[in-house]
Amino acid sequence: MFEVRRWWSKGILQLVATLLVLPYLFPLVAMVQGSFQGDGWGNYRDVLRVPGFFRFFVNSAIIAAGVIVIVYVVTMLASYGFAKLHIRAREVYFWLLLACLTLPEVVLLTPLFTTTQAVGLFDTYWAVILPLAALQVPFAVLLTRNFINGLPDEMFEAARVDGANSLRGFLYLVIPLTRPIAAAVLIFTLIGAWNDYLMPLVFLQSQDMQTITLVPQFFVGEFSNDQTKILASAVLTAIPEIVAYLCLQGLFERGLSAGAIK
Repeated sequence: MFEVRRWWSKGILQLVATLLVLPYLFPLVAMVQGSFQGDGWGNYRDVLRVPGFFRFFVNSAIIAAGVIVIVYVVTMLASYGFAKLHIRAREVYFWLLLACLTLPEVVLLTPLFTTTQAVGLFDTYWAVILPLAALQVPFAVLLTRNFINGLPDEMFEAARVDGANSLRGFLYLVIPLTRPIAAAVLIFTLIGAWNDYLMPLVFLQSQDMQTITLVPQFFVGEFSNDQTKILASAVLTAIPEIVAYLCLQGLFERGLSAGAIK
């Protein structure tokens, strides 16, 4: 592991890290400043007064929670199989899964729209949860498999000697030891599911099913375009993601560094 001990080396690394962060920080500062222009806190008050705002928030929370649960279960099982189980042609299956990373979301809209209507899922939570989960799984497996590969094989061999089968090895070894990478998967999945705009726009047509990302459309019309309230709604939308990251920051950084591609 790369480690810096000298004070001047730490200062240089801190300076480089700060310079790398600045291009991403400026848009956030501009968004917050723009949300206070005009009416100031009144912009946030108007956003909160949008009809059904809290219902939209709940819808986004339900969709995000459903996506996170599905992605976590599928990712952990698939990564365990790809990393520690002896499966014939597992590398072929793994690269086929990674090939799904090349599929853009917009390309899948037409077949997904036809499928959801055919199976009766249109305008339901599942019409958004299932496609979003499927799109998140490949990248999550890519990260998690590298993390599980780093777990000593001796632990699994000792578990087999003690009579534990593959399922027990998964439940009592993989699940407890993969909390750092699970936190990273949770954060990435939450960001992808919470911020998604296209899927809810296409598959959720009724007013009661709208998500938080569709709130800015209430301030955009043929003769109006209130950017301050749009920015205020963007700030409110980002708050749950920021809170989740702050709560899981330690595990997130450990899991991301351990699950990185070497």
